[in-house]
Amino acid sequence: MDNKQFVGETERKSRSFLGAGLAMVLAGAAFFSGLQIGLNDSFNNGEKMQAGIISALFASPKAPAEDVNLDEFWRVWNLMDEKYVVDSEAEPITDEMKLHGAIAGLVASYNDPYSVFFPPKESEEFNETISGNFSGVGMEVGIRNDLITVIAPLPNTPAEKAGILSGDVIAKIDGETTERLSIDQAVDLIRGEQGTTVNLTVFREGESELLEISVVRDVITIPTIDTKQEGDVFIISLYNFNALSEAMMQDALREYVQSGTKKMILDLRGNPGGFLQSANAIASYFLPAGKIIVREDFGGGQDQVLYRSQGKVLHDFAPDELVVLVDGGSASASEILAGALQEHKVATLIGETTFGKGSVQELIDLPNKAALKVTIARWFTPNGKSISEGGLEPDLVIERTPQDRLNDIDPQLEAALKWVHGERDFVSTLNQDEEAETE
Repeated sequence: MDNKQFVGETERKSRSFLGAGLAMVLAGAAFFSGLQIGLNDSFNNGEKMQAGIISALFASPKAPAEDVNLDEFWRVWNLMDEKYVVDSEAEPITDEMKLHGAIAGLVASYNDPYSVFFPPKESEEFNETISGNFSGVGMEVGIRNDLITVIAPLPNTPAEKAGILSGDVIAKIDGETTERLSIDQAVDLIRGEQGTTVNLTVFREGESELLEISVVRDVITIPTIDTKQEGDVFIISLYNFNALSEAMMQDALREYVQSGTKKMILDLRGNPGGFLQSANAIASYFLPAGKIIVREDFGGGQDQVLYRSQGKVLHDFAPDELVVLVDGGSASASEILAGALQEHKVATLIGETTFGKGSVQELIDLPNKAALKVTIARWFTPNGKSISEGGLEPDLVIERTPQDRLNDIDPQLEAALKWVHGERDFVSTLNQDEEAETE
């Protein structure tokens, strides 16, 4: 697909937003559903498998469905062995690599971009990433409309300094198309040694041509929180939800109380999320005890798990006006916190529609240092709205264009500052401007 075709196709997909999703079907989709049958058929045909593969096949006691026949799988396995023309310069394909490919195909058949199998090397790299320090460019990516999309560049990172923006679609990485890549495959290509350069081909809404952006990799330390005061308004910028977020938020709230102001802006723009526990703990400072923060649905007819506010009390913490800023880079735990404050009418949401990442993943360690990241539940707001289906709609929609960002203009923050001061006239002016544009 050439650049003009990609731009046209991306614009079409952007107009018909379907939420986070990925359609990718690979060989070996039913590999682990019939382990005993697959192994016996293999030996009956005289095939010899490595001991590691045999032990993996016996790893699950679950019997296959009666209509599952693994003959085709083993036939393809054998045909690839017999007929595939091996590139003399390519790395030899081991039985373990084939097994890992088959497992990856099984996981991919669920069409969930957030469920991923990690072979040992990728598992180690993923663990480095979630530990908070890694070498890369400093941006969170996800799947939107089947495209690798930037959720948000992290503050003061190479990605932000190079001009990467929330909502940018990564079309190519070092010239390699991302059309069939999973999130983790894309991340693996973007990350690299400190000081090296990665070249990204980017589609940006409103641009007629693809952009070429070069980013120099560096060691990334993920920031957590910043505070500042503009006049009588206290502003807290929360960049992610990690193990330290609650303690740092508590310090920020104490700083707010000491400031003497009663107006607050909580900025969750570009916050890709993190730990559910952190979001619940922070929400508990803003909501009375017992109020629902989020509903967790495990499917299969199970009752939803309701996470409720603990009603954490901080002396003299009672903002008269609270605005939460959100945008397309606000995802996951950010959407949980913002959705709870919005639906309980504690805060006004200003900005742009959030990303829409409302699922829960569990990371499971497997033998031989491999790992499985699997979606185990989905999140719903207190009123039962699916976070994954289109994200959260702000109470007041204010766009911040790519040109605004490049020129350091922030109409969303300006609107929030007016709102907490009780100004509402600018809202009717905005509505009039929108009506004029649609006539």
